[in-house]
Amino acid sequence: MTPASAALKPNQLPIGEVARRTGLSVSAIRFYEERGLVTAGRNKGGQRRFARSDIRRLSFIMIAQNMGFSLQRITLALSGLPTHRAPSKAEWAKMAEDFRGDLEDRIVTLTRLKDRLDTCIGCGCLSLDDCGLYNKQDIAGRSGSGPRYVIGTVSST
Repeated sequence: MTPASAALKPNQLPIGEVARRTGLSVSAIRFYEERGLVTAGRNKGGQRRFARSDIRRLSFIMIAQNMGFSLQRITLALSGLPTHRAPSKAEWAKMAEDFRGDLEDRIVTLTRLKDRLDTCIGCGCLSLDDCGLYNKQDIAGRSGSGPRYVIGTVSST
């Protein structure tokens, strides 16, 4: 055992190792720590030490952000998980279940966008010849502003 590894508590990793394992920069990890998304302990020299379970938390944060979720929503999702230990399978499953509804909503919206991106999205612009066919006289606009066929409940049929 090297002197550096002897100072580590079991299952604790220095910030550089967490960065290497997650693919995040050290500054990004510090940013998430400042916002309370992960909690680091400190060794006698004051250096950050993270639990192995923080790799999962940080990976979830990275994926959720890449999917366009706000830090506020991610913080809310993670707020039910313990910060002082790895979450149990049941705790992680509960968090996932709560977050799943948001994912399902995004999937539906993204599918509508994908299916309508090259035709009418119901925005009322009438700038495409197709839009005149799908949204004649801006029928979608009667249900509200914006791209109603993508974000709203208006059917184009």
